[in-house]
Parts: sequence; C-alpha cells; structure tokens
Amino acid sequence: MRQGRWAFVALMGALLPAVSGCMGRQDASAPADSATSRAASMAAAEVEPPEASAEPSEAPSEIPADTGRSVAASNDLYEFSYSYPDAAGAIAQLKDLLDTRLYNAREQLASSASDDRKAAKKDGFPFHQHSYGAKWQVVTDLPGWLSLSAQLYSFSGGAHGMSNFDSLLWDRRAEVVRKPRDLFTSTDALRTAIRDPFCDALDKEREARRGEPVQRDSGQIFTECIDPVAQTLILGSSNGETFDRIGILVAPYEAGPYAEGTYEVTLPVTGKVMAILKPQYRTSFSVGQ
Repeated sequence: MRQGRWAFVALMGALLPAVSGCMGRQDASAPADSATSRAASMAAAEVEPPEASAEPSEAPSEIPADTGRSVAASNDLYEFSYSYPDAAGAIAQLKDLLDTRLYNAREQLASSASDDRKAAKKDGFPFHQHSYGAKWQVVTDLPGWLSLSAQLYSFSGGAHGMSNFDSLLWDRRAEVVRKPRDLFTSTDALRTAIRDPFCDALDKEREARRGEPVQRDSGQIFTECIDPVAQTLILGSSNGETFDRIGILVAPYEAGPYAEGTYEVTLPVTGKVMAILKPQYRTSFSVGQ
C-alpha cells in the first residue's frame, strides 16, 4: 500500500477523538454551482450524483435517515474521502454547500496530483500518490442550530501529511451558514474572554504530553500561548437546548511539534462569554459547568 494511503488512514483515525471531546478552514459562504455545471463536474470526477435533497428540518427529531453522504475513491494519482452526516444532508441548502465543497476538493486534488506527477516524470524523481480527506460530524443538534465540525487531512508527497479542522453552524431560523465567531461582538472581545482559561488548559495538556512543566516566558519554541480565536472554534452543548461549551481545535505545529499531533481544549461558556454575544444570539447560550 502506498505511503500516502497509510498516512491518510492513520491520521484521519487519530483526529476522531479530538473533535468528539467537545461533544475542523474553508469559506462557509461559498455559493453552490448551477445544476448543469454540477452534473458535468460529477461526471468528470466519476462521483455518483446525490439523491434529491430533503426540505430543511426544524427539529432534530425530524431528521430523515440516509440523507448524509460518503464518497471514497482511490487511483494511481490520489486517494479521496469526503463525508457528512444525515443531519447535514437533510437540510437542502447545507447539503448543496457540502456537495460543492466535495466536488471542488476532488477536482483540486486531481489537478495538483496530475501536475505533480508530470513534474516528477520530467525531473526524474518519484511520484507519491496524493491524499485528501474530510469527515464532517455533528457536534450538537439544537432546536435552533446545527453545529458541525470536520476533520481534514491532506498529503501531497512531502515528508508527511497534514491534519486540520473546520467548523460551521447552520442557523435554522435564518436558514444560513455561520461561523462560530460570527455570533460574538468582535474577535478581540472573544479572544479576551477565553484567552486565559484556554492558555491554562493548553499548558496542562502540553505538560501531560511532555512530562514537564511549560514555561511560557522561556523563549523556547512551543512554550508560548497561542491565539485561541485563530484556531478552529466549535460550539457544543451538554443540555441539548443551548450552547454552553466552546471547543478550540488546534492543528499540528500550532501549539507543539508535529509529533505531538492535534490539541483540543474545551471551555465552559462563562458570564464573560455571555456578555460579548450579539444580542440576537444570547438566548441560544447559557453558562456551562
């Protein structure tokens, strides 16, 4: 089995616990293509056309089964995997957005792998199969919101693959996609509200992995705190009614060397966080434990 495939399977499997602990960067507002161009794209990519989308569901209990999607493909050029759950597939607009991302990701993967193979042949160096994976999953499904996170993986022939995260929120009332930070008055305000507890929790996890205390003022690499808002944010719930948790998902090389893998910090919603929410979203949150 090729090097890229082994790395793909290992790292995508390693990412799963990181996201599930709180219960994924692409542009969540990317427009969907027309039906005609989409059908042509599917034919070119050899992907089975999706089934007709269901109408948006207003309540988690009304989610139709088998509305999610899972696509996997492997050939000499690349290995590709993309999936999203029934809860996302049941919402027509969200399904179309995720399908558009699926097609675009596969087309970009095929193009870059083809270019790399041509360059390898021309310059006389080995070509390694490229890989891309995206696995969307439900963080929490609330009466007014669907919170999703994604585990991402890519390999383009280097020393190793790279893992990352993405997230989005489906606003059921407005029927639009939002990013978690969109619900707050400003990025600076959110950073101020969560930075201290985030840094303390991150250092606690660093110490557990490294077997020694972290000295933030040592001047050594990977000892300083990082910006929590620059990472992937996810919103979670312990009560099934409101958001009361904020998850911060950290990719390799952000808080530690590649060997330390990804980090996850889960923080309760506090009074400070409640105070910086945009007024129209405050009823969707509560103070967590």
